[in-house]
Amino acid sequence: MRPATLAEAIERVIAGEPQDMALPEFLDTFYLAPTAEEQLATLADRPPNSGDTKLDALAGAIAEYLARQYVLPQVPAWTFEPERYLDRAWHVSQLDDPAMREYLTFASPAEFRSRNIFTEERPLRRARAKVA
Repeated sequence: MRPATLAEAIERVIAGEPQDMALPEFLDTFYLAPTAEEQLATLADRPPNSGDTKLDALAGAIAEYLARQYVLPQVPAWTFEPERYLDRAWHVSQLDDPAMREYLTFASPAEFRSRNIFTEERPLRRARAKVA
């Protein structure tokens, strides 16, 4: 069963479920929600702090990015908490290559970049995603 909220997806990761399973399943829930209000409801609950600074910042970036991309009525306030930002750059890539780091630095959406997370230009792309 897919996580109903981002908070639930983060709780599953904390409990040991692989991040690359829990987060994409959450994205399916978000993208399949029929209204903006239901999409916002999937982001509203504050995910618990995981003890993993990257995961905590990533949760904030995901929620802010989705809220802005889908022009939801608001961005959840919890996304702006200090623990939702990294002190050091994190280039999300399998390649440790200067050219890849440069690409990610410039391609990353603002919601990720502001948190020192550098990723591709459409980081939450899913096959089922509706275009906003």
